[in-house]
Amino acid sequence: MTETESGKPQDNEIRLVKGAYGSLRQDLIDSALDYRPLPPLRMDGRFTRRLPERIREFAGWTPHAVIIAVALMMFTFSIDTGTGAGVLGLLTIVPLLLTVVRPVLAWWAALAVTLVTNVFSYHDWPWTPTSFVGYLLVITLVAIRTTPRTAAWMWALTAAYAAFSEVFLNRGYNYGGSTSAQMLFVSALVLLVVSMLQVRRKADQEVAAQQSVTAVERGRRTLLEERTTIARELHDVVAHHMSVVAIQAEAAPYRVENPPPELEQAFLTIRENAVAALTELRRILGVVRADDYETPDAPQPTLAELDGLIDNVRDAGLTVEKTVTGAVRELPQGVELSAYRIVQEALSNALRHAPGSTARVEIAYVLGGLGLRIVNTPPRGLIKPSPGAGHGVTGMRERVTMLNGEMTADLTEDGGYEVAAFVPVAAVRDGDAS
Repeated sequence: MTETESGKPQDNEIRLVKGAYGSLRQDLIDSALDYRPLPPLRMDGRFTRRLPERIREFAGWTPHAVIIAVALMMFTFSIDTGTGAGVLGLLTIVPLLLTVVRPVLAWWAALAVTLVTNVFSYHDWPWTPTSFVGYLLVITLVAIRTTPRTAAWMWALTAAYAAFSEVFLNRGYNYGGSTSAQMLFVSALVLLVVSMLQVRRKADQEVAAQQSVTAVERGRRTLLEERTTIARELHDVVAHHMSVVAIQAEAAPYRVENPPPELEQAFLTIRENAVAALTELRRILGVVRADDYETPDAPQPTLAELDGLIDNVRDAGLTVEKTVTGAVRELPQGVELSAYRIVQEALSNALRHAPGSTARVEIAYVLGGLGLRIVNTPPRGLIKPSPGAGHGVTGMRERVTMLNGEMTADLTEDGGYEVAAFVPVAAVRDGDAS
């Protein structure tokens, strides 16, 4: 016994009955008049997309045509066999046609037609051969278009009608035997198969939706991690230079004998602004930096260390060639770091997605900046390529965009992959070099 909100006891059985009646009313009573037209087939289906264009326009209406054709065949059969000639034969196919627009109402109509044929038929009872097939087709189509719970209620009410017919409508002189057992067995089997297929399809849809959400979240997390890495590296680069500026501004007045007060004040302002900018940079970085992140002790990699990276990739099984054109010169640290990371990511992608291929790294020092080109051949051998989501390319593109550069990443004509980037670098004048 349980207590309700009003304090009166209420039996669990009563609550179960109310819940069962509520689901019955929701599935078969309240929704009886719902207009649910049968949708046409999708044009991008497994079979429809292979059809010619002219036929594909009409292929979507195949389910409707099949239902109408079966209804006409049943009507013809009922007239030829004499088991439901005239009006009875027409009544038998009405529920089948009604499933196209109002499926639940079609089932009620099929049950009513069964009662009518039961009254006027003196052969197989309570379902004649035509009404047997028609009723079975109706509950199958309705079960396909509704839910497993609705299918269970239809079978339960069918069993109740069969029991009622056996007790109250059995006239005792039917020439054929009772078809109730056959109907209950076949309908239970059909509805069970349909319900299992529906449950499996729903589970597949939920898994597909979950996988889609997981892929989106994984992509966002990967992108956030890449941006966080860029922010950390940017901090390391900028913080180093800002610290140098602050130290040089503090030491500059002592390098000049009897510096004027204006010069001392100017260097003091420079140092204060550098320290303030460094403090603000560290504060902003604290938002994206993980708690367990530690600033690397070693300096950030540059293009001068690219040979070591290529040697490691070669040890992993990728054949790499490096070509450098132009006058090699020292570039800003942010450009050096981003160029190194782009080459590193491109070679890593070649290892993962094109096993057995060969790669070529081209670095061009030009007057207006730095050009990069990393290209690999198609995969070769028995090792299957690892799937990728393209987040590495997104990270490379963000690095180039941060430096106001341009980048392309696409398949080559022979099936390989090419990453090309150009990072503009302002020319250093002789007066600025010191």
